[in-house]
Amino acid sequence: MTTSAPASSRAARVLSRPVRLNGLTVPNRIVMAPMTRKFSPDGIPGADVRSYYARRAAAGVGLVITEGTYVGHESAGESGRVPRFHGEEQLAGWAKVAEEVHAAGGAIVPQLWHIGMVRKQGQRPYPDAPAIGPSGLVTAGAEPTGATMTRKDIDDVVGAFARAAADAERIGFDGVEIHGAHGYLLDQFLWAGTNRRTDAYGGDAVARTRFAAEVVAAVREAVSPEFPVIFRYSQWKQQDYTARLAETPGELEAVLTPLAEAGVDVFHASTRRYWQPEFDGSDLNLAGWTKKLTGKQVITVGSVGLDGDFINAFQGESSSVKGIDNLLDRLEADEFDLVAVGRALLQDPEWAAKVLTDRFDELKPYDASALATLS
Repeated sequence: MTTSAPASSRAARVLSRPVRLNGLTVPNRIVMAPMTRKFSPDGIPGADVRSYYARRAAAGVGLVITEGTYVGHESAGESGRVPRFHGEEQLAGWAKVAEEVHAAGGAIVPQLWHIGMVRKQGQRPYPDAPAIGPSGLVTAGAEPTGATMTRKDIDDVVGAFARAAADAERIGFDGVEIHGAHGYLLDQFLWAGTNRRTDAYGGDAVARTRFAAEVVAAVREAVSPEFPVIFRYSQWKQQDYTARLAETPGELEAVLTPLAEAGVDVFHASTRRYWQPEFDGSDLNLAGWTKKLTGKQVITVGSVGLDGDFINAFQGESSSVKGIDNLLDRLEADEFDLVAVGRALLQDPEWAAKVLTDRFDELKPYDASALATLS
């Protein structure tokens, strides 16, 4: 009688495989998910931010995706403590972050971000800059509270993403991730609930994708051909957890195809729970459908290693450790290519090392108090 290998041994084997993303070889399948931390006064990442990322790379994370960083547009962000990816001091700080992560053995990409209409008044680095979006809407069914973007606004934001990507390559990063998820600016164009435009940037799914595709194409042109471009997207929104870009695989394909054709190398499909099927009639999650529809490499994410939804964490709730057998099954079946880990890595910098060396009994449950520190 034969017995299957223990889950811990299988985890080490499945997750330790290198993977090539365009011109970048990542040493394993574990990715640090982007998580906003607000520990960068005046948008400048300092020594504590460098140590925070390098510690996780040293413990076995193959690819670090940084917290969201504001691109060089005055309406891009709401907080002076969120890092920016423009400005001499800010970029010098990021160059040191990349250097330390590389010295620790990891690869790193910045997440490039414009929040659009999602903002809290009174906290903005540029308080006179208006909130902007495709139609000035924060969420579906709302009245406009911000400015509808003009063609000049669109061109300015596209240029800001392209400059940030070029700067990322220049200062030593290994690729870039474009934040097109969670109800922020690019997603506000993608989602019919916040895009009521009647010009070339609104209407059907393909037209609503035009702005994001122009950002991708500009980024692709601004960097070397082998420099990986990742695009993060989601169905759910910060403003509406039940929102969906697509109700069917065909509708999702209409959104993703223009982005893939514009130059996306890897899609990062953000879900709240990675184990949930995306559409009726199939066990594939959002990442699995993305890979099937586009043929591109994909990153999955959503409560990996924990039993509680990440949304509850922001309401002060903690989560217990959860096994990853289901995750390993899906990786072995090539449903997706890499796995992004958020809160589990936030709580435990050694999470990757423990999983890759079969020390599952040492994993720590998530405590919401971890949000208050940068360790």
